[in-house]
Amino acid sequence: MCRGAQDSHGLSLPRAMLSQSQIKMELPLLYVTILLLNIFDFSSGITYNKGDTEKRFACASEGFPQKNEIIKLYLSSDDLKIQCFFQSEIELTSKEFLSVFTSGGLAPSLGIINSTYTGIFHFNLTLFSDRVYWLIDIPRENITKNTDIAAVEEWLVRITLQHGLNIYTTEGTLLDSVREPILQWKLGTIMTKNDISKLYPHVVDLKTAKCPCANDVVLLGFIMNTTLDGVYIGLSFSGFWNYDDTTWYNLTDMVYSQVGEEHTELSMVDMVLTNHFLVILTSLGLFISGDLRYPSSSVLMFSRADFCGFERVDYIKGKLWYNERCFANREHFEVDYVTITFERNRTLSEASSCFYSKEPFLEWLPCLPPISKGMKTILSTVVTFLVDQEQSSGVYLFHNQKNTTVSVRILKNNKPRLIQKFPIFLFPSSFSSPVGMTFHPRSHFLYAYGNQVWLSIDGGNTFELIADFHDDIIKNTYHSFYTSDITFVSRSGKVYLTKAGLGRYSKIGSISDKIFTLYYDHMGFIHKLTPDHFEAAFGNSKGIFGQAPDLGFETVLAPQYITLNEMIFYAYVPENEPKESIYTKKFNDIHLGKLIHSRKTGTAYIRKILQHNTPKGFLSSVIAEIVDPFGIEEVHESSCLSSSLSINQAGNFSYKLTLQLQSVTSSFQDSDIEKTVVIPGYSSFLITRILDNENALAIATMPETVPHNMTFLQGSWFLYNFGQRDGRTWNIHSKPCNYWFQQHDGSLSLNVLKYIDLGKSHTLKIKVIPNTKGVQTLEIPLLKVVVGNPNLLEVKVEGHFDDTDSYLMEISAASKTLRQGSTSLAFIVWGASTECLVTTFVPMLKSSCSYLKSMHHIPSEIIPLEDWMSGVHMDSQGFNMIKVLPINYRPPSNMGIAIPLTDNFYHADPSKPIPRNLFHKSKKSGKFKQCANVSTREECNCTNDQKFSHAVAFSDCREKVPRFKFPVTQYPISLKIYSEEGHIPVETPYLVTVTEVNNRENWNLKHTVPENVKKMKDYLESILHAPVYNPLGLNLSIKGSELFHFRVSVVPGVSFCNLGEEFQIYVDEAPLPFPGHTLIALAAAVLLGGLIFIAFMFQIRNIHPWDTCKKLIRTNNVNSTNSTAN
Repeated sequence: MCRGAQDSHGLSLPRAMLSQSQIKMELPLLYVTILLLNIFDFSSGITYNKGDTEKRFACASEGFPQKNEIIKLYLSSDDLKIQCFFQSEIELTSKEFLSVFTSGGLAPSLGIINSTYTGIFHFNLTLFSDRVYWLIDIPRENITKNTDIAAVEEWLVRITLQHGLNIYTTEGTLLDSVREPILQWKLGTIMTKNDISKLYPHVVDLKTAKCPCANDVVLLGFIMNTTLDGVYIGLSFSGFWNYDDTTWYNLTDMVYSQVGEEHTELSMVDMVLTNHFLVILTSLGLFISGDLRYPSSSVLMFSRADFCGFERVDYIKGKLWYNERCFANREHFEVDYVTITFERNRTLSEASSCFYSKEPFLEWLPCLPPISKGMKTILSTVVTFLVDQEQSSGVYLFHNQKNTTVSVRILKNNKPRLIQKFPIFLFPSSFSSPVGMTFHPRSHFLYAYGNQVWLSIDGGNTFELIADFHDDIIKNTYHSFYTSDITFVSRSGKVYLTKAGLGRYSKIGSISDKIFTLYYDHMGFIHKLTPDHFEAAFGNSKGIFGQAPDLGFETVLAPQYITLNEMIFYAYVPENEPKESIYTKKFNDIHLGKLIHSRKTGTAYIRKILQHNTPKGFLSSVIAEIVDPFGIEEVHESSCLSSSLSINQAGNFSYKLTLQLQSVTSSFQDSDIEKTVVIPGYSSFLITRILDNENALAIATMPETVPHNMTFLQGSWFLYNFGQRDGRTWNIHSKPCNYWFQQHDGSLSLNVLKYIDLGKSHTLKIKVIPNTKGVQTLEIPLLKVVVGNPNLLEVKVEGHFDDTDSYLMEISAASKTLRQGSTSLAFIVWGASTECLVTTFVPMLKSSCSYLKSMHHIPSEIIPLEDWMSGVHMDSQGFNMIKVLPINYRPPSNMGIAIPLTDNFYHADPSKPIPRNLFHKSKKSGKFKQCANVSTREECNCTNDQKFSHAVAFSDCREKVPRFKFPVTQYPISLKIYSEEGHIPVETPYLVTVTEVNNRENWNLKHTVPENVKKMKDYLESILHAPVYNPLGLNLSIKGSELFHFRVSVVPGVSFCNLGEEFQIYVDEAPLPFPGHTLIALAAAVLLGGLIFIAFMFQIRNIHPWDTCKKLIRTNNVNSTNSTAN
């Protein structure tokens, strides 16, 4: 199922061992193979296009996995539980294999991959005795911690026997059903299978709309005839692999609630599913859904867009156009646009016959900007209008009775201007029936199609002809972003295939169904959808389109050798051929890169197509490289070969071939007509007529090299038969895949997104390995690089051939301006066959801040998680470094401990009293955040991550903080920046500002300022009006007590990211705060001074308090004695 993705070392276990009859014989070999795998260290790189691989793993996250089904996994709010078994004939064999693999220390590994993330998880190595499958249980938070509804990429899953070895690689998908927007809604009234079957006789066409980020989430709409009203849409989350998995909805009531039930002949016409909205065009108007990310009710609500002057007759001929882009982790500059066109010229009272809108699609504007008075305009119909988001421009396809053109205009404030970005491109008159124009998803390849197909790789500035279908017209195109497949379907039902950016195409068959549509799922498998059943091309397209057709045409070919390894094939056009059918006798673009096969023997690879008017009778030719030599005619097939041959001119363009008879049986025969005389070093001659046994008329392929009045002995001239008298003796077919493709940057995905921050760069490495048996590798670069927006990044390319004729290319992209945006970077193996899985690699580069990039404070002492949970972590002196904050705690203010003035609560619990809340100012401050509008702490729904977060946004949840003894001196503020590429210390030019979020004082910072930083520091401080610090060697001292909450922010202008970090320090065992110490000292001094003063006064006055006390005591004792005696 991997369809060409194999490990770079090419190692695979013997396929024969999977045969039931040979299992016992092959098991020892399996043991040996496993032993070798454990001994040697193999490369983990993935090589594409090495050929189809057999699907060996069957896996499921819901129920027991079924054999020979594509792997479809679904991530819910619970943990992801996956069961996988090794496919074989009987259950016992599966058990045997699992036992053998496990005993060898091998168990499958699961790779979960998208454009920015790769996670590797390992199945349990231990098996139970009765289990025939491997099991893995992955907590959801280990894959993603997000649960909000948003456009999110569908993951690719890759299961291999052992990570790093890529044996038995099997691919599938993983869909996050919790976050996918359209899956959270009921689109309308749910329909039963019986209800749907009643619609089949009334369906006249089908339309699909797939989610840009998850192509397995797709809608199928029925276009109805006038005998039945209604809007009926099917929703699949598994890519239409099974008809019964589709949920059908009736949206008819929704439409009539908007327009009134008095209208009739309602049908869907077209639809688009953007990242956040569903747009449906019906015969009664255009309807736009609410934002899919914010479910307000169970049923999806729609609003109707009003187009003044347009009625049902216009809507049924309308079309929607959309540039498919995935906006996962959406940037501020990313927005969806949708265009609607009507097949009529606008009237004087109408603004336009083409309108566009950006989300939320509330305001629809004319595609054409207002024309200034006095400007001359040529009346043309807007066939298509697309917004090029990479170059911020609008691309128009115009058509009138005279010509077809493309115009590109600059967008300003999301509106096209009159100023042309490029000169108008004029198509030749042969492109007379344009149908539409589309961007290939997630790329910058622009296709215009109709009776011809044209490709632009520079945003509409220039176009290159890809295919000419003459009287046949391409009505629809279908695209796969994953495999870069593009399928064209003509009105006659013929199906053609090309690859994004490739200058060649192939005919892959035809479709006889009257009502059908095609659809590519997330992994690039093509599906044929009809009203009552679905078909999928599992591995190849033969099941849908039949056997690949012969691309040859009904005429005679005349071969002409150029060198021993190259020849030219001339296509013969008879003189009496009607003008309108001459093109059927000529080579055309479809033959480029194909193979010519002779019915006798021999193969040649077509390298170049030539169109010309001379020589007479030959209007086209191909230059081909010989792969296998072509068979020549033998004497028993053409007896004339036993004679010598002389050549004389017989007219302006014909030559007479005369046999110098050396045998009675040697003569020209009627069967020699359409055969070609080949003479090494001279022109070849196509025999067109037999005059008699000794003479024949022929035309020359190269008149300049005709050997006049010369005789060639027997054995020095040859006959080749590329005629069609007894059926065509030659045919043309697609060439098998001729290049292997490798990524050398460690990426496991063909869909790569890389962020390039301000002042940074990124390097990509690609390797192309020729697999061209018998074909010479030309010493020219095998890769073509196309940058979607060359003004955004500075791109440098270096390429070279290695000793094995493989071509390596290294591309470096660096930011060069403060401008943010995105651009595609396409690598095209221009000489690759359309049979290859990978011919085009299109990574996306964003000059922006990565959502994975963040700054973290590294504490001076790391406290393990288990200690945080327990609340106890002792240092070497027995001091607990964790402080459990009081409930509803607020740090002190500068007015005193008992007067907190901050709005931030810590360890919040609305059910408990608020301490330190006696003063009026304290009562007015303090606001709950996470715990707002709830009555208990449990209702705050604080997660563990929030409880341990330093962010002030989660202060309600924060329970424990780091604890330090007073005073805190020279505490190092160590900062690191983490991204997908690793981590780096924060140092210049990343200057920082530091603030205390609760406005506390009694702290200061110490840092060093080198001379090269001082000017920048002074400049930034004048702009920011705040102190700026050098983060390298930054130290903190605190002379206050209790909780300090600091925020460190990187100054703007050095990164697209708003890099910031917060950390907290609780200072304990502090002395009494000011003025406590002072008051105690003053009181003691006053008391001591008073005592000294009193003693001094007693001494001066000769007062002796002690003697008075003794007398008093003595008197009391005498009185006591007398009382006793009495």
